[in-house]
Amino acid sequence: MADHQQHVKSHLRGFQNEACADFTLPESRAAMEAALAAARAKFGRQWKLVIGGKCVESGATFASTNPAMPDEVLGYFQKGTPLLAARAVEAAAEAFRTWSRSPAIIRIAAAARTAELLRERRMEFNAWLVFEAGKSWAEAEAESGEAIDFCDYYARDMARLDGSHPVLQLPGEKGEIRYLPLGVGVIIPPWNFPLAILAGMTVAALVTGNTVVIKPSSETPNVAALFAEVLLEAGFPAESFNFITGSGSLIGDALVGHPKTRFVSFTGSRDVGLHINELAAKAQPEQLWIKRVVAEMGGKDAIIVDSDCDLDAAVEGVALSAFGYSGQKCSACSRAIVHADVYDAFLERLKPRVERITVGSPEDPQFYMGPVISAAAQQTILRYIDIGRQEGFLLVGGEAFGGDGHFIQPTVIADIEAADRVFQEEIFGPVLSVSKARDFDHALEMANDSQYGLTGAVYSHNAEHLALAREEFFVGNMYINRKCTGAMVGCHPFGGFNMSGTDSKAGGPDYLLLFLQAKSIAERL
Repeated sequence: MADHQQHVKSHLRGFQNEACADFTLPESRAAMEAALAAARAKFGRQWKLVIGGKCVESGATFASTNPAMPDEVLGYFQKGTPLLAARAVEAAAEAFRTWSRSPAIIRIAAAARTAELLRERRMEFNAWLVFEAGKSWAEAEAESGEAIDFCDYYARDMARLDGSHPVLQLPGEKGEIRYLPLGVGVIIPPWNFPLAILAGMTVAALVTGNTVVIKPSSETPNVAALFAEVLLEAGFPAESFNFITGSGSLIGDALVGHPKTRFVSFTGSRDVGLHINELAAKAQPEQLWIKRVVAEMGGKDAIIVDSDCDLDAAVEGVALSAFGYSGQKCSACSRAIVHADVYDAFLERLKPRVERITVGSPEDPQFYMGPVISAAAQQTILRYIDIGRQEGFLLVGGEAFGGDGHFIQPTVIADIEAADRVFQEEIFGPVLSVSKARDFDHALEMANDSQYGLTGAVYSHNAEHLALAREEFFVGNMYINRKCTGAMVGCHPFGGFNMSGTDSKAGGPDYLLLFLQAKSIAERL
């Protein structure tokens, strides 16, 4: 046992972000093409729920489909029920009695092994992200790398938090702090990062000694089901995690409201996050604790373009931030706020840059942008584009295309005012509004005129302006002279202010503490 512990600790030294594959290299391209073919051969698989380590059928199923080809069924999943959700929480509560007492080194080793297995199966997960989430090759590869990073990072951080921690010592006493797991956690990941965020939330909960019920989005359950296989192979006991699919409104409320649920880890929309927070705050009969909610929610992220910046760099950063993964990132730039002195020049350069963006099936690597996630999302986004046409000037894009797939052109709407709906409301699609600011102070005021506070960026070479933004730009993740997407684990702990969530700072040194409770122990000598 001692040799095993030493091996694990030696392996964990020195976290480093995972490098992304270069698909211009023939071997990487061939590996991805083979993975896509292998995934396609497995379309239509029937998946079951996993409750207490046993496979369960509910008697009814739903299909997961390809957003680029909606008639293409990727897999069939069980429609969970409130009764089955309650069984999953009860099973997790029973398993917590033993898993919470397992040596931390066992849990750390399982987390590290999860990273290794994801690394080995990286192209496989890339392929399913392409088919089920509509991600381009590059976006899928980046997400798989982030999932690996989360598992590696949290394994190392649990090694730091394990054991006794010193406090100020009183004469005649010996004092310490120890961190204990909370209990049963409900893990509710989003469809837009169905692997990375799922892996991060789940492994953080498990490595700290909690047990979980995983409830993935009904848009992307294949990715979650495959990840559950990885957890089991990595050494997490079958009883330590449960897997249940189905309607969020039907089983999500049952999971959150159950009296034995100790915490909820959620990533998704503002409205759902607020509902979860409200439901979790209501104590149920026989409930012994105040439930903890770790919420990562929406964003209406702004990039400020100052008068003295590198304008070409700003145009590139805005375009990449706004239209990567069809704008379906909570960190995506949806508002460009541009100094009046460079406003016209910015639009002149932005228009041809956006027109060069290629849109099509993400299975084909020539396309930069794929579909939006669903027909319902497509219709919502198109309605916002119609609103934007009335509020401002359509610079480029604005239409759906591509037959049956859920495709929308990258769209830019200029001359938008702060009171306009497309300036204030989260659209979650390939739609960018551009607004003119009188000066930098006005630009900062406009950027902060939002109920959200997730990410933001400033392009400027003015030291005074940058110093002001460091203090006054009210976002959880601020970037200077670079895009506002692409947070890296360990480098950019991620989480936002206001209606963007509980500022959980995923991928940072504070994150695992959200899944632990501190016990102060003092012994009289």
